Amino acid sequence: MISVQAWADAQRLWDYHQMGHSPRPCSVAIGLGSHDLGVADRAVELYRDGMAPLLLFTGATSPTTRERMPRGEAVHYRERALELGVPAERVLVEPSAQNTGENIRFSRAVLEEAGVEVSSVLLVSKPYEERRACATARKLWPEAEFVSASTPMTLPAYADSIQDARMVIDMLVGALQRLLVYPEMGFMVHQDVPGEVREAYERLCREGFTGRLLAAGRPSA
Repeated sequence: MISVQAWADAQRLWDYHQMGHSPRPCSVAIGLGSHDLGVADRAVELYRDGMAPLLLFTGATSPTTRERMPRGEAVHYRERALELGVPAERVLVEPSAQNTGENIRFSRAVLEEAGVEVSSVLLVSKPYEERRACATARKLWPEAEFVSASTPMTLPAYADSIQDARMVIDMLVGALQRLLVYPEMGFMVHQDVPGEVREAYERLCREGFTGRLLAAGRPSA
């Protein structure tokens, strides 16, 4: 049973994790691999809207995607894009990345090898990964401009779509922890975290939503 307070705190984290960017035309759209095939769907929507002439999907597998996406997250995302009618030559794949930093670094290398000139990137992720992905990209690829995007969705609707509300809140908490500790480790740029967001995060930790917290001293995807 998830308490009313826990839902309110989760909503505060959900709102903070989203950057509030308006999509605009960019050199390429990069879809970050995960368990959520909706990332690929959103990237295709943005492609169809003329927001990017090229899609790149990045990601290997993780414990949460190994069974669902055995060929790798990026490969399954590409297959989804082709199903939705995107021409094969408009979709690149980076199949090796196992964390957000590698998503950015390896995608940049694929685009450079393909001769794609990049000044701006439409960074497509899960709704609660927008801020983390953007902070990582700005650290590792400072020459490019980044516009964050995800499927427009409320927290309750997202939890219903995943069918595991507790896991979703664990993910929100884990993403917030990384925003707090990763800048000091050199993995992302610093983000100001408002006091009320920190307090919500701390309450959720005390209530046991710790399934995606980092083990002491160990970076994670």
